[in-house]
Amino acid sequence: MTITGILQVTDSRTGRSYELPIIDGAIRAIDLRQIKVADDDFGLLSYDPALLNTASCRSAITFIDGEKGILRYRGYPIEELARRASFLDVAYLLLRGELPAKEESAAWAAEVTNHTYVHENVKKFIDGFHHDAHPMGILVSTIAALSTFYPEAKAVSDPAGQQEQVVRLIAKMPTLAAFAYRHAMGLPYAYPDDELSYAGNFLSMMWKMTEPRYRPDPVLEHALDTLFTLHADHEQNCSTSAMRVVGSSRADPYSAAAAAAAALYGPLHGGANEQVLRMLNQIGSVDNVPAYIERVKRGDVRLMGFGHRVYKNFDPRATIIKGIADEVFAVTGRNPLLDIALELERIALDDEYFVSHKLYPNVDFYSGIIYQAMGFPVAMFPVLFAIGRMPGWLAQWQEGAADPEQKISRPRQIYTGHGLRHLDGTAG
Repeated sequence: MTITGILQVTDSRTGRSYELPIIDGAIRAIDLRQIKVADDDFGLLSYDPALLNTASCRSAITFIDGEKGILRYRGYPIEELARRASFLDVAYLLLRGELPAKEESAAWAAEVTNHTYVHENVKKFIDGFHHDAHPMGILVSTIAALSTFYPEAKAVSDPAGQQEQVVRLIAKMPTLAAFAYRHAMGLPYAYPDDELSYAGNFLSMMWKMTEPRYRPDPVLEHALDTLFTLHADHEQNCSTSAMRVVGSSRADPYSAAAAAAAALYGPLHGGANEQVLRMLNQIGSVDNVPAYIERVKRGDVRLMGFGHRVYKNFDPRATIIKGIADEVFAVTGRNPLLDIALELERIALDDEYFVSHKLYPNVDFYSGIIYQAMGFPVAMFPVLFAIGRMPGWLAQWQEGAADPEQKISRPRQIYTGHGLRHLDGTAG
């Protein structure tokens, strides 16, 4: 860490001046504490609701340049990884810093495959949920419950034990997700097939019925694998921040991952592609798109799947997903909502209102249409997101645990309540 400049601050309340070091384009918030009006003053705080402009950590995992539409994992452009690397190889990259060689890739896939089964008591736990329980609620609960099956996971500082829990979580996520779906549908659980790929095995556990072996369509298998890659990490988003915050207390990774999945459960995060489908169904037909666009511009309704907190240009993942859609629909048949989506995108990208507001399609705009075409119910969309995001959560958790600058997370607040007051004599 090298000081690249000095921020000179003059406090108009006292007339005192301060010099705050600038390191990596940031000042340390703790340096503001020296700015006081009196010796017993706590010191100046920075106020940043929703952490819009606060860096909470240093990270070498994912780089995003929202102005230029850039997303890279460990330096590799997402476009190259989506085209040339498998999801498990991308998971290896996120966790270990480099893509695996051929032998390492095979050994890593075998290690993950070896842990895909869950304890039989996990099935009993899932059976306790009501038949119409949301699969994401089941997933959150079962991830947390895994910590009781692996009490050694509490030794979070043990590198070997840490690695074992990482592999277990990545391996068991598709199994838990598929079991949650099968429970909701009243279907018997389909066990993992060790001879299938990561994505293929998940499709087998989802759709296998009476056939001796499920054979996933290779196009759909590859599409799902790529979608997992696109969701694998995305810097310090809501669920990743939850993973780091809970992990900062040295909670086991299952508990931290359950918290991250719970954050993803929210409609503003993992449920965004569901909102896109609802919008497209509400529009109803291509002919109704212009009128809907005008309603958006008047502020009557929102344009779901456009715009992003980080990206002020196009979302690079959206471009990749649009190409995947063509491949999927060649197998499944064209989703009628696609024509509405394409027309909506065409008009919006040619309208000065949306261009000036930098509202471009994001990753959620097409992903829901693809998932629906593949046969996944809407309730499974955030579950699919969670499967893909697990390697990123774990990489961020490991990085946070190894960072000597990190302590247990404890944000400050600006108190706005009553000053000191006392009970009067009538109090009981």
